[in-house]
Amino acid sequence: MAQSSGEPVVPRPAATVLLVRDAPDGGLEVFLQRRVSGMAFAGGMTVFPGGGVSSSDVPDPTRWRGPSPAEWGRRLDCEPELAGSFVQAAIRETFEECGVLLAGAADGPPVPLPDAERWRDDLNERRRTLGELLVDHDLVLRTDLLEGWARWITPPANPRRYDTAFLIARVPDGQRADDRTTEAVEARWWTPANALRAYEGLEIELMAPTLRTLQELGEHGSAGDALTAAPGRSITPVIPRVRREGSSVSVVLPGDPDWETAADHLTPKGPA
Repeated sequence: MAQSSGEPVVPRPAATVLLVRDAPDGGLEVFLQRRVSGMAFAGGMTVFPGGGVSSSDVPDPTRWRGPSPAEWGRRLDCEPELAGSFVQAAIRETFEECGVLLAGAADGPPVPLPDAERWRDDLNERRRTLGELLVDHDLVLRTDLLEGWARWITPPANPRRYDTAFLIARVPDGQRADDRTTEAVEARWWTPANALRAYEGLEIELMAPTLRTLQELGEHGSAGDALTAAPGRSITPVIPRVRREGSSVSVVLPGDPDWETAADHLTPKGPA
């Protein structure tokens, strides 16, 4: 909620994952979900899997393999504590929403796990935390399977704001992303070009960060190319600007012609 009338709300930390794979006929595919239309944030939008950081998303160093939270902080331009929460939330949300678990035994790659659906149900119903499941099954988070891509912060005018870390990962061998989530009415693999055509044809709706990210992914010919390019990206938080023409308000992104003249905020009218 807003702190006072006309004052922007503080963004809530969130994480999303660009799950990628090589298409059967070549090229890159990314997993997208169309959210339930009645959801309070981004209802009806087509998005990458992800969600808000939970109070349980606190990294356990003994259950962590790969770049440390401090290293992730350098990559994501934030404090180590926040960076670790971003990464843990990204892995948790990806498992909850599409069944892909970026975790495994300390001495081996991620593999299909027995009773994975029960674990997933336990997480979704908040009967267990991801940290508890890692301990119970002697697994570690495979943060080395992720790369940073971007950070986006919802404009100040929005009543619901998120500071979202965008991470990218390839689906591990033997695992598959599915549509078994109550938060989406559709989930499937898209090439970036097909998703952008569907957006232009008004078949799907995309938020500005999703649109820009799909355009960026479309520049890469394979999942491997995108993952190789990710470490070279300069990541600083981006807050879209807004342009108002009469009663019409549009979102302006860095590099757009109106970026320099667009307002960096719109003051909310009344309490959020």
